[in-house]
Amino acid sequence: MADNYSDKENHEDMKVLHGMGYAQELSRSMSKFSNFAISFSIICILSGGINSFAQAISSVGGAGAGIGWIVGCLLSGMFALSMAQIASAFPTAGGLYHWGSILGNRFVGWLTAWLNLLGLITVLGAINIGTAYYFAGTFGPMFGFTGTDLQVVTFVAAITIVQAIFNHVGIKATTFLTDISGWIIFATTAVLVAACLIYAPAIDISRLWTFTNYSGDAGGGVFPQSDNMGYLFLLCLLLPVYTITGYDASAHTSEETKNAAHSVPRGIVTAVFWSSLVGWVMVCAITLAIPDMKVAAGQGWTMFYATLDAILPAGLKNVIYLGIFITQLLCGLATVTSASRMLFAFSRDDGMPVGSKALSTVSPKYRTPVNAIWTATVLCILYVVLAMMLKVVDPVTGVATSIYVIVVNSTLVFLFLSFSVPLVAGMLAFGGPKWPKPGPWAMSAGVYRLVTLLSVIGMGVILFIAVAPPNERVLYVVLGFLALALVLWVAVENRRFEGPPTGDRIAARKAAIAAAEAKVGQKG
Repeated sequence: MADNYSDKENHEDMKVLHGMGYAQELSRSMSKFSNFAISFSIICILSGGINSFAQAISSVGGAGAGIGWIVGCLLSGMFALSMAQIASAFPTAGGLYHWGSILGNRFVGWLTAWLNLLGLITVLGAINIGTAYYFAGTFGPMFGFTGTDLQVVTFVAAITIVQAIFNHVGIKATTFLTDISGWIIFATTAVLVAACLIYAPAIDISRLWTFTNYSGDAGGGVFPQSDNMGYLFLLCLLLPVYTITGYDASAHTSEETKNAAHSVPRGIVTAVFWSSLVGWVMVCAITLAIPDMKVAAGQGWTMFYATLDAILPAGLKNVIYLGIFITQLLCGLATVTSASRMLFAFSRDDGMPVGSKALSTVSPKYRTPVNAIWTATVLCILYVVLAMMLKVVDPVTGVATSIYVIVVNSTLVFLFLSFSVPLVAGMLAFGGPKWPKPGPWAMSAGVYRLVTLLSVIGMGVILFIAVAPPNERVLYVVLGFLALALVLWVAVENRRFEGPPTGDRIAARKAAIAAAEAKVGQKG
């Protein structure tokens, strides 16, 4: 792909960054496609869409895929559009944190940073746990890997460390792999869809809008028994809402993207659009290929593997499995990039209570925030270990809640709360002194406010389904975090944390910016 990035455009990108008080320390080498690809790779319909597929069928049957996917993607689409509008105006690493600070105040930015960091660490854990379970259900038996808790934690630790190594050695290595990942996702999905439709025992298109109650034992215990179809339909939205997330990666890599004010919002929106469209075709094809819906629903979390095992030739099935496995590994790799940039950006403004200077250090050799990369990696592994230790056992049934379910629901709450806080601040600030004019990518004021309002309503829906039984304990975790955050802010951070530079503080950084850029060999 041709690179027409001119010196003038590079100067404009740096001018915007300098105007916000930051140096161009990270390597600005990502193309428009690479910015799209990193979000597309994290969304990865072959990760969440496969590992959480049972959440659609084991609630309301085929309609969970045919209709539920569309509704869930519309919710995520509202967030993406609203986020893109702000990203165009404020293209910096750790975007959400800066947006909250600039459009709201220091507390809003500080709270957004912690919510987003928790969301990114937990989503990295969820992705890699899902990959471990996927491996156990496909190639694992050949290696004696059955998916025990200890095996899962060891597997997650190993692949997260490898993902961190690739991130450590430079954004070009990461973007090369995520660019490839985008094409592998398209190709593997195309083969999977074609195989499902060709080898399906029969095609009953009405499955895609047929509601059947598969809660409780009928759905393999994925969801508790309920006669409320409205409630079960909301639960089926966990599949698309969890899958279509991670598009904030385009914003987190703003300082590494060429023509960021144009490329980043387009990366966010196009990643969500194509993931939603191609993902819907995929989950519908899998649903249509299921030989017996009642039997498949009863298989719970293993229904995807059971379906392909039942209908596909072994050779073709293994090729598809391998393509999916590769994309899931690269999904985690891209998530390490996103999490580390958020941690770097927050630390650059002394946001972390300890170690901010070290965490905001950029390697002169690799032009990456190496300390932030490895800190995010360690935090992810520790979180997965903690999730394993804190598994909840139902006192009546004696069944333990899967670590994967615990991590996924934590991810949804923290990530979407971190999206909602700065989006609301942006809606209130738009057109005022804090945000007098939009960036080059923009909706009209009325449409932007409507989209953001719908996002907030969507947050309410997402919060409900994430803490619904049997995961009500997630709500206690969220409320506990918010209470702790308020105490820390009032007692300590309100006096210590200054937030992103503004006014005279930006001007005072001029010499420091020049020194930082000289250290990494950046020429203005």
